Amino acid sequence: MINNFILQHVRLIELVGVLMRIFSFSLVSWMGDQSPFLFVWTLNTLDAIILSWTAVLKKDRAYTLLNVFWIGVGMIGILRATGIL
Repeated sequence: MINNFILQHVRLIELVGVLMRIFSFSLVSWMGDQSPFLFVWTLNTLDAIILSWTAVLKKDRAYTLLNVFWIGVGMIGILRATGIL
C-alpha cells in the first residue's frame, strides 16, 4: 500500500529527497565547523533512505547503489557526531 502511494507520487518524493540533500550539504558549506553535524547526517541519511526506496521501486540499480552507499556514509556520520565512533 505504501509502495503504491510512493509510486503515484514518486517525482514529488524524489524532489523532497533531493532538496533535503541539497539543504544538508549547504549547511556544511555555509557553516563549516559550526555546522550541526548530527542534524546534517541525520537529514542526509533520511534523504538517502527516501531516494533508495524510490530507486528500488523504479528498479534503478545505479541510484539504488548510490543511495544505499549514502545510507552507510550517513550512519557512520551519525555515529561520529554522537561520539560513538
